Amino acid sequence: QVQLVESGGGLVQAGGSLRLSCAASGSIFSIRAMGWYRQAPGKQRELVANIFSGGSTNYADSVKDRFTIFRDNAKNTVYLQMNSLKPEDTAVYYCKANVVVGGSLGYNAYQYWGQGTQVTVSS
Repeated sequence: QVQLVESGGGLVQAGGSLRLSCAASGSIFSIRAMGWYRQAPGKQRELVANIFSGGSTNYADSVKDRFTIFRDNAKNTVYLQMNSLKPEDTAVYYCKANVVVGGSLGYNAYQYWGQGTQVTVSS
């Protein structure tokens, strides 16, 4: 099994910054990609940013130039640095990882989700 543990959410004023972190642990052979999604009340969950094993990244248009995703492969941890926060960034932020695990049947890739962390931006 693989667990994702998020931290770093909270309440911040508009224009402020927060850094989220997500640490993966368990029976990990390798991690192909890690990313952050968010879900605001009454809305669908949406992609915020992804980072792949080679280091390439992609961002939602709404967060480009404000958010930065990066990872520490040695720690199986992904971070999301959020600057110039806006009230519309308020949501529960979820970490997602595409993890290769090994077992008696060989190696397979699975997707795992964290429990979510609340980010609230006040105006």
